[in-house]
Amino acid sequence: MVFEELLGKAKEYLPPEKLAFVQKAYDFASQAHEGQMRMSGDLYIEHPLQVAVILADLELDASALVAALLHDVTENCDIPISDIEAEFGPEVAKLVDGTTKLGKLSRQASEEAGWGAGTTPAAGQAENLRKLLMAMAEDPRVVFIKLADRLHNMLTLKYLPLEKQQSISRETLEIYAPLAHRLGIWELKWRLEDECFRYLHPEEYSRIAGLVKDKRDTREEFITEINNQVNRELDRAGIRAEVSGRPKHLYSIYQKMERYAVMGKDFDDINDLLALRVMVDSVGDCYGVLGIVHSLWRPVRDQFDDYIANPKTNGYQSLHTTVMYQGTTPLEVQIRTHEMHELAEYGVAVHWRYKGGEKRDTGFEDGVKGLRQLIEWHRELHGAEEFVEAVRTDVFSDQVFVYTPMGEIKDLPKGSTPLDFAYRIHTDVGHQCIGAKVNGRLVPLNYQLINGDVVQIMSGKGDRGPSRDWLNSNLGYVNTSHAKEKIRQWFKKRERVENVERGRELLEKLMRQLGIKFSEREHLAELFKHDSLDDFYNTIGYGGITTHQIASKLTSVEEEAPKEAETEVPLKRVTSTVKVLGAGDMLTQLAMCCNPVPGDSIIGYVTRSRGVTVHRRDCVNVVNEEEKERIVSVEWGKTDVLYPVRVRVDAWDRVGLMRDVTMMIAEEKVNIVAANLADGEDQSVSIFLTMEIEDLAQLSRLLAKVEGVRSVTSVARTTEGATVKSTPRTDAG
Repeated sequence: MVFEELLGKAKEYLPPEKLAFVQKAYDFASQAHEGQMRMSGDLYIEHPLQVAVILADLELDASALVAALLHDVTENCDIPISDIEAEFGPEVAKLVDGTTKLGKLSRQASEEAGWGAGTTPAAGQAENLRKLLMAMAEDPRVVFIKLADRLHNMLTLKYLPLEKQQSISRETLEIYAPLAHRLGIWELKWRLEDECFRYLHPEEYSRIAGLVKDKRDTREEFITEINNQVNRELDRAGIRAEVSGRPKHLYSIYQKMERYAVMGKDFDDINDLLALRVMVDSVGDCYGVLGIVHSLWRPVRDQFDDYIANPKTNGYQSLHTTVMYQGTTPLEVQIRTHEMHELAEYGVAVHWRYKGGEKRDTGFEDGVKGLRQLIEWHRELHGAEEFVEAVRTDVFSDQVFVYTPMGEIKDLPKGSTPLDFAYRIHTDVGHQCIGAKVNGRLVPLNYQLINGDVVQIMSGKGDRGPSRDWLNSNLGYVNTSHAKEKIRQWFKKRERVENVERGRELLEKLMRQLGIKFSEREHLAELFKHDSLDDFYNTIGYGGITTHQIASKLTSVEEEAPKEAETEVPLKRVTSTVKVLGAGDMLTQLAMCCNPVPGDSIIGYVTRSRGVTVHRRDCVNVVNEEEKERIVSVEWGKTDVLYPVRVRVDAWDRVGLMRDVTMMIAEEKVNIVAANLADGEDQSVSIFLTMEIEDLAQLSRLLAKVEGVRSVTSVARTTEGATVKSTPRTDAG
């Protein structure tokens, strides 16, 4: 019986009077849920029981176990929270009420967005995450209960329809597993990830599970041999330690295989499926073990992290190193104290374990103060979806640890720049930044910081302000939502007239570059839910909407817009990327005169011998077509196919120009299929390039980068260049 399992786990750390409290909650919940069944066919009481068992594994206090047993009675049994308070006290009532509100929120967000039960759209996820984090700031046990509740739901997900399985798994992988990671609860994190992996990628899950099972005997022999060597050396040094293998979980193996595939490697190349973990009694012994491991095997360069001296923001501490076992096999080794291991497995939940009547120890505030600070920063973000994107960037991302010139350590999301660092120090430091030094050397402001960097910000004199370019995501100057919001706030305070004019200039420049007609501006404003063009320009002007977002929106609208009451027929050949509406299976091709790409508004023209030719809607060859009956409706489908696009780059001629332009394009992993040059007047030159592009968003990003190349004056999409002859060049460009 599950309740006996719960009592057995609770007896290991709770006194008898607390066990009686848990028994009372079980009796109350059993009576309340009497007659209720789950879709699995189990009695409903099994669910809150299993949630309580998961929390008992974390050794949470009695109030948390009681709240877990009662967390569904107010919602499913119409028992008022006042009855819970009368029976079990205000502390339990508050935990039950908080957990119930989190459950209501997700369902309400789904219904308001027009989704069915069991599915959660982006807006619902955003609001759910906001509420989760606010609850975290109030009482973390509410979030522990919710994480355990989600884990048991994932373990019984097979009884739901496929669509709900995948929707719930996506939400879990995007929100709940990262939240468990941020709280340092590794035990819940890996279990949530593996269950999501099972439903989101069932074929890969089965394949990797089989591969891991096949190699189990070999791995166990391998790790036993290593254990014996390490233990012999530790005994000689007089260090008492517990040495064990650490199995990698299926989802982490899948992620590693994805990275390896890019390098042309496969499963057989993963030699660290079972890493080594060494646990000792003191910090000094940790460094002693490190020395012994490095004396046994050669350490791999740049594969050492000291999280004892520089703990992660969730409190995690350990030494990580990778060595070459017998000179051929990479071996990961983790070294930590027993206390560090407890924190690594259970995170901030460690501070809520029952400790002789104390609710929590003094280490708790240190365990969540960083998260609370980030929550306070994100209160400035008003939109739910803006909030969730900020949290994914700043809270759920990996961290880098850098230093001020005075030696103070600062943690930032991975990918942060000196400007992100400046705004983390103080808003005015960010606004007045004119340059930065890292480790004593000048670096560009879009330099990505790495662990151990010492960062010095150079400030200008007078009343300076940020550059609008800092908000251009293509240029990579700032990557944290905190810095972006401070910059936007600065521009919002400027005169509206200036913002409107600046926004107009930015939009018109983008439309010229991408070949979009100016008459489409009203349509763009509607896409971004602005009632007037001036409001739209104003938002662009202060950085509330970036040109990259506009290009991405155009692409997504073309891919996702539904066409009701029309038959959609996927096409053949390259044009399987396009759908012809109201027609049978027809041969199609992309028009060479205008080279449409996803994001462009398109139209089809029925030719006499080549099926349907797909043009941009503003292409002169279809605009002037007299036989209107040959025009058909088409739309983009979802695809990974690349499209040829011609671009014109105007620049002042110099040695190395062509080299610099093509290298910038190559860095973006874009293929150039043709390049032509045409000399202009007064030492100017025009470069005509044909490139293979995924969509308008990628094209916008690429044009912004090319425009930054020295001596380039303008970059834009063009229909010119098809007949331009190559001009011989004698310089290095």
